[in-house]
Amino acid sequence: MERAMHVREMISTHPHFQGKAADALLACIEQCYACAQTCTSCADACLGEAEIAPLVQCIRRNLDCADLCMATGAMASRRTGSNIEVLRAALNACAEACRVCGAECRGHAEMHEHCRICADACQSCEQACRMALPQVH
Repeated sequence: MERAMHVREMISTHPHFQGKAADALLACIEQCYACAQTCTSCADACLGEAEIAPLVQCIRRNLDCADLCMATGAMASRRTGSNIEVLRAALNACAEACRVCGAECRGHAEMHEHCRICADACQSCEQACRMALPQVH
């Protein structure tokens, strides 16, 4: 929760926003960073399991999703200048990575609680990215 407060505080103080930041975009930034952390943790937990071989694809998708979430969160946090086309592409790519990673984790959720948690985080981030798209202009 503390990180979420800093995201909102920082962006709302940006001179181009003058205190009026788009709520869906802020929520997306928060979800991107939260999902990146969760996916990284899930990949690490998968590596700690006794049988890693069935989790190789999950680990790959966790790490790819984490990387895209971090990059998207960072890009969406930049408010000076504009790069709308690239930010839209990043939001779409992040949403897709979250969808794919979430589906993979959901398939392991009955055996691994960390995968259930990750699947939920991915679903939330995917939705947040899709909700933020109309606010990118």
